[in-house]
Amino acid sequence: MRFLTGGYTADMGGEAAGIGMLHAGSADTAYVDGALGFGGDVIAADSPSWLAAHPTRDVIYAALEKTGAVQAYARTGESTLVPLGAAVPAGAATCHVAVAPDGGSLLAACWGDGSVVRMTLDAEGRPTDPRRAPAASDPYDAEPDVDAIRAQVLGATAEEAGEVPTARPSRAHQSRYLPDGTVVTTDLGLDLVRVWRPVDGRLRAHQQVALPRGSGPRHTVWHPSGHLYVVTEFSREVFVLAPDATGAWRVLGGVPLGGLAGDTGAEIALGRDASFVYLGLRGSDTMAVLRVRGGGDALDPVALVETGVVWPRNHVVVRDTLLVEGARSHEVVSFTLDPRTGVPGRIRHRATVPSPTHLLPVR
Repeated sequence: MRFLTGGYTADMGGEAAGIGMLHAGSADTAYVDGALGFGGDVIAADSPSWLAAHPTRDVIYAALEKTGAVQAYARTGESTLVPLGAAVPAGAATCHVAVAPDGGSLLAACWGDGSVVRMTLDAEGRPTDPRRAPAASDPYDAEPDVDAIRAQVLGATAEEAGEVPTARPSRAHQSRYLPDGTVVTTDLGLDLVRVWRPVDGRLRAHQQVALPRGSGPRHTVWHPSGHLYVVTEFSREVFVLAPDATGAWRVLGGVPLGGLAGDTGAEIALGRDASFVYLGLRGSDTMAVLRVRGGGDALDPVALVETGVVWPRNHVVVRDTLLVEGARSHEVVSFTLDPRTGVPGRIRHRATVPSPTHLLPVR
């Protein structure tokens, strides 16, 4: 099986040259339990940190993080890409791109300025007409500023006391299209999961769901039971969300992932039959394994295992194999998953890949 690899290039302190190609086992099968091998660079690009594929056309989209833009590429062969038009500006630190299931649009999430940007895709798959969705509002901005109050009580202004109250920055980090057409996005800076309804070519804000202050919701995965699982970067937890009978979204519960103080949560992925959830922790460089319970509304910790890489930023599950990339150790490793416990075994294969940030399966 083949994977396109996104990565950080020199403009973000990385060693990648652009989009690369990873081979896992035989290129002509859907299994990835064989040897890993980096096939080299497919095309040069500036920090294509996240990749997405068009659902029906041979087009790949890259979030050019440092540039703050989305670039489309046409696949001209099994391991060749050519630019499809010019890069389209999105916003500061564009870190994620998601393509609508009907192939008519895409969403770019911008970590630097909090923008969620919708782009129309033309008949060839080129992104056009970028439109910024309404900005998020901080659900905690009404809380009293303890430092400012303390400064006033002491007879000094907040600035004189060395504490200047500032607004928290919005940090959009991921977008996801749900089966019913709803769109959810995460805002790592404002601790929000935002729910949207696409209307007449625009995103209409439907609801903001607040997670605990300082938790930092990063990425999501949709469970077939109808629940959304959200991993948080700062508090190292996973939260379960779902709409109630009225359509209003609610937080049903949360589970700590463990790890070490100072760890940051990264990626979240479901196992093959959606019975297990896998979550990466950067710092301790471990993988948390959770079992899905009940009707999908509960998660139980199973194990916390070493990944054998440094800074596991992204991982994917393909059948009974877990692939984990180490962004700072410049490698991708594979594990076989125990079908009964869901726990990864020993590392089976390893390949050197420069500064990898994302793995995208391709045919």
